[in-house]
Formats: sequence, structure tokens, C-alpha cells
Amino acid sequence: MNMNDVLQYAAYVLVAIGVMAFLVSVITQVIKELPCFKPVPTAVVVIVLSLVLCPAALVALLAWLSKPISWYLLFACMIAAFIVALVAMDGWERVAEIWQRTKYSDKH
Repeated sequence: MNMNDVLQYAAYVLVAIGVMAFLVSVITQVIKELPCFKPVPTAVVVIVLSLVLCPAALVALLAWLSKPISWYLLFACMIAAFIVALVAMDGWERVAEIWQRTKYSDKH
């Protein structure tokens, strides 16, 4: 395997993590608006969603490609789910922090 292939696969992985983090973030924001999920910490919702959506996306992708599901792919997917959760949580924390800094204060 040459370096171009490695870089191409690395780019695919980064895009997949970004897309999954975006989906997890959007679904988390929708779920957190439901009254029954208000008391649940956002970090718990993000981790559970990541652990559900990442394997589901992997299974769907492998079914679409007509490839068998291997245990090591599921294991790697679970590790990637925690990375997706980290990206999704930190991303929203940064956005909230920026919003709090630029929000109008009581001075006006």
C-alpha cells in the first residue's frame, strides 16, 4: 500500500467522523428539546447516540457494499464512536462559549 492510498483512507475516516459528529450534534439538539430528556446530561445523550449511530452506519455501509461484518470492524467502530462523541461535545461547547462571549449583557 503506497502513501497516497493511506492518505486517501485517512481523509475518508476524517470525513466520516465529521459527518457522524454533525449528525450526533443535530440529533442531540432535537432530543434535548423534548421534556422527558431535559434532566439527562447532554454528554450522556451524545455518548449514547454515538454508540448507537456509529455501528448502525457501519452496518448500513457494509450492507450497501455487500461486505461481511467482522468483529474487529465493530470494535474499531466503537472506538470511533467515542471520538465522534468527543468531537460532537467539544464542538457544541465551543459554540456555546462563543455565544456567551458575544451575547448582549445587561448593560443595554
